[in-house]
Order: sequence, then C-alpha cells, then structure tokens
Amino acid sequence: MADVSLKEAALIVGVVAACYWNSLFCGFVFDDVSAILDNKDLHPSTPLKNLFQNDFWGTPMSEERSHKSYRPLTVLTFRLNYLFSELNAVSYHFLNLVFHVVVCVVFLKVCKLFLDNKSSIVASLLFAVHPIHTEAVTGVVGRAELLSSIFFLAAFLSYTKSKGPDNTIVWTPIAVTVFLVAVATLCKEQGITVVGICCVYEVFIAQGYTLPVLLDTAVQILRGKGSIPFSMLQTLLKLIVLMFSTLLLVVVRVQVIQSQLPVFTRFDNPAAVSPSPARQLTFNYLLPVNAWLLLNPSELCCDWTMGTIPLVESLLDVRNVATLTFFCFLGSLLVFSLRYPGDSSKTVLMALCLIVLPFIPASNLFFPVGFVVAERVLYVPSMGFCILVAHGWKKLSNKSVLRKISWVCLAAVLFTHALKTLHRNWDWESEYTLFMSALKVNKNNAKLWNNVGHALENEKNFERALQFFIQATQVQPDDIGAHMNVGRTYKNLNKTKEAEESYMIAKSLMPQIIPGKKYAARVAPNHLNVYINLANLIRANESRLEEADQLYRQAISMRPDFKQAYISRGELLLKMNKPLKAKEAYLRALELDRTNADLWYNLAIVYIELKDPTEALKNFNRALELNPTHKLALFNSALLMQESGEARLRPEAKQRLLHYVKEEPQDANGYFNLGMLAMDDKKDMEAEAWMKKAISLQPNFRSALFNLALLYSQTAKELMALPILEDLLRYYPDHTKGLILKGDILMNQKKDIVGAKMCFEKILELDPNNVQGKHNLCVVYFEERDLIKAEKCLVETLALAPHEEYIQRHLNIVRSKIASLGATEQSSFPPGGTAAAGGKKKSFQNLKEVKNEQKATQTTIDNNKGHSKNGKLTEKNSMDKEIPRRSTQEIKDIEKKRVAALKRLEEIERILNGE
Repeated sequence: MADVSLKEAALIVGVVAACYWNSLFCGFVFDDVSAILDNKDLHPSTPLKNLFQNDFWGTPMSEERSHKSYRPLTVLTFRLNYLFSELNAVSYHFLNLVFHVVVCVVFLKVCKLFLDNKSSIVASLLFAVHPIHTEAVTGVVGRAELLSSIFFLAAFLSYTKSKGPDNTIVWTPIAVTVFLVAVATLCKEQGITVVGICCVYEVFIAQGYTLPVLLDTAVQILRGKGSIPFSMLQTLLKLIVLMFSTLLLVVVRVQVIQSQLPVFTRFDNPAAVSPSPARQLTFNYLLPVNAWLLLNPSELCCDWTMGTIPLVESLLDVRNVATLTFFCFLGSLLVFSLRYPGDSSKTVLMALCLIVLPFIPASNLFFPVGFVVAERVLYVPSMGFCILVAHGWKKLSNKSVLRKISWVCLAAVLFTHALKTLHRNWDWESEYTLFMSALKVNKNNAKLWNNVGHALENEKNFERALQFFIQATQVQPDDIGAHMNVGRTYKNLNKTKEAEESYMIAKSLMPQIIPGKKYAARVAPNHLNVYINLANLIRANESRLEEADQLYRQAISMRPDFKQAYISRGELLLKMNKPLKAKEAYLRALELDRTNADLWYNLAIVYIELKDPTEALKNFNRALELNPTHKLALFNSALLMQESGEARLRPEAKQRLLHYVKEEPQDANGYFNLGMLAMDDKKDMEAEAWMKKAISLQPNFRSALFNLALLYSQTAKELMALPILEDLLRYYPDHTKGLILKGDILMNQKKDIVGAKMCFEKILELDPNNVQGKHNLCVVYFEERDLIKAEKCLVETLALAPHEEYIQRHLNIVRSKIASLGATEQSSFPPGGTAAAGGKKKSFQNLKEVKNEQKATQTTIDNNKGHSKNGKLTEKNSMDKEIPRRSTQEIKDIEKKRVAALKRLEEIERILNGE
C-alpha cells in the first residue's frame, strides 16, 4: 500500500482551499437552521446523553415527528463548534473544509490500491473539485457525509491489511474495521455499506476469484466431485464475521428507531406513494438522473422534492430510454469486471462497488426516503465515479495519439469544475441566494417558492414574500403548507379577512377526522398547525373564543399527543378566565413533555391567575432548572419574589435580574426592577445607577423617570428631580403623580407658586375629581392669600372625599382664619404645606411606581405562544397638608398628625398574543 507524500497532500490542501475558501463567508441555510440554530443538543446545558437519545435534528427518537436519522457523533462535532464559537458560522464551515481535505487525502491512499500514482492523483483532484460536493462541504449539515466518509475509507483501508502471509487471517485489522464501521454508521447511516465493499474486495481482489471460477467451484462441490478449498473456507470465515457484525449493527439501529420508519408526505417523495408501475419506473429513472449529475454537474439544485422530476407513469415515456441505457452500460461494466481477471477489471469492479453500494440506502429501491434526489448523498458514490474517470483517462493517455488530447481534456475538466464549485459556494451565502439559484434550475417545485418567501419573511419583506407564497399555491394547489404561509403573511400585513380565507383553504385540504386514528399516519404533523394558526387568528375577536377553542379540540381529537394544541388551548382558556381548565391543558402537555421549560413557565402563569404565588414560584424554578437562561422565567420569578415583600427573597430576585440583564442587555425593564429592589433595600446610590441605565436604554420609560425623580425627592435632591419630571411630563403630559410631585417641589423648594398652580390645574383638567390635585390647589389659593377662594375650594374637595379628616381640619383652620382676621388680615401656610409634603420634609417611603414598559411578555413553544406575567404597577404616596395656626399648641397638634391622601394600585395588563 503506497503512502501519500507530503507534496501530494499539500497539492490537495491547496486545491481544496482554492475551491472552497469562499464557503467561510456563508451562513446557516436550509437544513442548517434546524440542525444548528434550533437544535438544543448543541448547548452545553443539554446533557450529553441527549445526543444519543435524539435524532440529528434534536428530536427524541421516540417521537413520531422524528426524522429517525441517528447521527450522534456528527452532532457532537457541532456541539464542539458551539463550545468554542457558539453560532459563529465561520468555524462550522472551516471544520467542514478541513474534513473534506482529510477525505481527499484518505481517498488518494485508497486510489493507490487500484491505480498507478498519476491516475490516483487525478482521481483525488477530480474528487476534490467536483461541484456535486458543494452541498456536502459548504452546507454545514453535510458534515455527516464528510465524517462518515472518513471512517468509511479508514475501515476499508484497515480491512485490506487483514490478509497475512500465506493467506492467513489477521484478526486485529478486522476488529478495527468493525469498530470503524460502527463509528461511520454513528456519523451517518450509509457508513455500514462499507462492509459490502470489504466483502467484494476480499473475494475478487484479495483472493483473486472471478465469477466463472466461483461458479465452476460451486458446481463441482454440488456434484460431489470436490471439496471447498482451505483458502475459500478462510474467506468464508472472514465474510461470516463481517456479516455477523453488520447484522448486529442493523439490529441495534432498528432498536434505536424503535422499529418505526420516519413519516414522509407525498410532497417529499411523490413516487413513494404512487401506484405501480409509476413508482418502479420513476425510482429506476432516478438512477440515471443521479449519474447525469455526476457526469454533468452544470445545473445543481438544493431541493429536488415535490414536482421537480415528474413521475414516469407509462412504459411509453421517453425517459425510460435513459433508464434502459443506464442499466445496459452498468451491466456491461459489471460483466467485464466480474468475468475477466486482471488489474483493469479489478479497478472497474471496486469503482462500481463504491458507486452502487453506498447509494443503496438513498435509492428508494428497498425503502422510501424523504427526498427524490439529494446531491449530498452522492459524496461517496462520486469516489467510484472519479476512479472510473481516472482509469479511463489512463487508458487514453497511454496511447500516443490521444495523449495530448487527454491531458488537455483533463485540465479543462478540473479547471471548469473548480470554477463551478467556487461559483456554487456563493449560492449558499444566504437562504435567499440559495433558493433563488434553485428556482433558476427548477420552477416546478412549490417548496422552493415557499422557501424564498420564508427568506423574505425573515427580512420583514412581507409584500414580496406574499408573492412567492401565492406562486407556490399556483404551482402546487394542494400544498397545505403553502396556503398556511399565505395566511400567515396576510396576518402579518394585518389583512385578517384574507388570512382567514387562506387558512380555511388549507383546512379544507386536511383529511377528515377519523376518531381513534392517528393523525401522523395520514398527513405531515406540521400541517396540523393550520388549526392552531386559524384559532390564534380568530380568537382576537372576543365573540369567537368558543370557535377558537373548538379548533384546538379538533386538532387534539386528530392527534391526542399534539402538544402544541394543549399549549395554545391553555393560553386561550386563560383569556376566557378559565384558569382551572387551562391548568388541565398544561398538565396534559407536561405528560407528553416534562422537559419543556416553557410549559413549566406557562403553568406558573396559571398559578398566578389562581392567586397561588407559592406554586407559581415552584414552577418558575422548575423551568429554570431545565433552562437556566429562560429569560421570561428569570424576569417574572424575580418580580414575583419582589412583590412578595419577603426580604429573604430579595437577594435571589436580584441575582435572577442580574442574570436576565446579562441575557437581555438592551431591555430597560431588567435594570428598572433592579433599581426598585435597591430602593426597597434603601440602597439609594445603587438604585439611582440602575434607574439611569434603564432611562438611557429607553428615554421615555415612564416608571423609571418617575421613580428616579421620587428617589431624588426622598434623598433631599429635589432640584435634581425637576429635570427628570420635565422629561416625564414631556412624554406623558397626563402623568398625575408626576404633576403632583413637580407641583410640590415647585412650591416648597423653588417657591414657584405660579408653576405649582399650573401643575395642579392641569391635574384637574385631566381629572376634575382628583382629591390630591384639588386639595393642593386649595393650598395654592391660601398661599396667594385668597382665603375665600381657598375656603370654597376646600368645601368642594371635602365633598369629593367626605371621610378625609385632614381636609375637614384644613377647612376649619381656613374658616377660623377668616373669622379671626377678617378680610384684611391673612396668614400664609409655612413651607411644605401641600398635600405632597408634610411639615418640613415630605415622607416618600410609600410613593413608588412600579411598571415594566414595552416588555416582551411572550414565550414560543413549537411555533405557539405562551403567557407571561409582569409585576404590578403600584404607586403609593403618603401626602398630607397641614395648616398651622399662629398658636404653638396648634402647630404641635398638626405636626403630630399625618393622613394618607393617595393610595393607588395599577396592574400591568397580561398580554396574550396570537399565533
């Protein structure tokens, strides 16, 4: 076995780098989104054992919606990428490029088993630059092909060392082969097919048998004229070991998928659900289609499902000629390689094995797969193709007449393939560029139109997205998903009538409900979301809540384990003020999935509705155990702790809020609530810093502005509060408490009676029955020495609040003044006489406004919204008004008494969003 020299390896590295350098600038597209961005198995917080319990996309293998693709070692490499660079796409693409280089180098080593050195390099270079590999190399999920190929080739190379001197068996390489086959299979399922290649190698290459020799030996044995040769017995023993290990791997693999094949729809693979002979004719026609992509990779497409390749429904279809030609050519090569001895036939045989055997799992011939054609599955079969091309080039270049032409043709093929690969990489830059490039090749695939629409939708370009979604419905009128996309886009454009019509069309395409029959057996599980989307749309109308509930129940009746339906129904039942039924819905969902942090979070919201904060906090904590970075659970559990008033919970509340602002550094609400906690703990400087941070992020943050002004007032910094109050009233001119506080500061600190009067008059314009504003205006009249007007004002105020003792007392004082001094002698209130202050200093301990503004209060679960709970908006003010007489005794009496004038509770409305 020839080794690969450093120069040869350097040449391959340089060629691969030249072809794939621009792949580093591509993002996560197509299947990368599900396998990388949406896959929780990549996160360090997810237990490693989950990688061996879930499929390639992070879905538990036990669930019906699982794709049943079991590739834990590939996912492990994604997790390592995430550990070092999280979701930086460059590192993922770079590692793919490295793996492709490794495959090319190992493939060169394999080629040297069957080709001369020059031809081996040609095969390896052609493999390195072939455009068909862009999906496997530039698409991140193609790493499964790359990793599996490395161990696939390594297993084969190991097996070639199992033949010892005098045809003895060396068992160590065989054991290593079995181990490497298992590893290859854990990277991607087709890795197990290397066993078949090893068997062919053992019989026809290592032992040198030909098909006539084997047939002749078998005939002699059956006739009793001979016995099985010892060398053949050794070969049989090795093959039995290989086959037994393969059978063991197959059994384990079947156990992993729990003897269930994945569920695919007729849109994924139309031929799989077609009647005979269309199914057989189409599947056989797909073989020359794949061969043509290897031979002429000029028109590549990322998705070949749906209507890309029309069904071959008749024997008279002209495409059957291509199928017949392909099988004739393949058969002639097979006969040549099996019948005749010699190096050439051995090379052709191994090339055919590399083409055929690894492709069998994707061929649809033995079991249906979820695609029609997939370019990435041609990664290993293209190795055999490259060996065939290199072998044919060698034959031509050995003839002096064709030598120059063969070199020119080779150079042209390598150069054009390299340029095509380099250009094709740019198609994978974004989802929009990828799917638009696919539409240039194939306009009959509704999925491509849908995917371009999704890409535009992600960019908030709903008008253009709608055009592509509508085109998808025209290309494939019975595509439920396309009509759902149209409905969702109409909803985003606030065209609810058109959205409902589109959802109704999608619903009409659904199968009729059959009680007791599982939904997944008849249609794609994600199509069931049409009921959820339609219900979420119509429940915005309060008069149609029962209709929405009926849709949720209809979805549940079609599939009792449809978790999203329980979640959305629980949300609706909360809106219908049925918390007990909502609790039942969430508990049912938790029976289906106890590891979903969002479900525990929503159940906590239900307990808040049921006025059970203890249970609510327990469920918040459960959500955080499952997902320590669950932002809404962090935020709302901290608010719940804060609202409890228990000092022992404040440190934990603070830690959760600090964690929250780390996750959401641009959300002012987190900093505001940290400020409120600091105010509760009398940490004034810390509270000031948090409030300022909240305001810097959200300058119009109503509650942060008011409470910062209040904090300044509490700490004898009343003049610093004034500019804050000016900002508050500029954004919210009708902020009553802000006007009261500003008026108090103007009167008692700046002695600006006119400014204070304007504040209190503004309050009465907004609310003529505001007791505090009217009372303080009475104080202004007194300060203006208009006792008659002050008396009249206090009488009116007392009528509004007849049980407020301080108003009656102040009225008596004014009347006493009028009686004793007459109209010619009037006194004035001492400083600090408004209802916002008492004596020399206002007591602000209870004057707080707690409000979280513009807070995102929704959580998404499998495409459905949950609930959230913000803290209460409370604003408490202890303000009174004292009017002392000139006698010392009356001044002492007034100083001893303070009466609460304002006590107000405001609650933040819970936001229950739709779809």
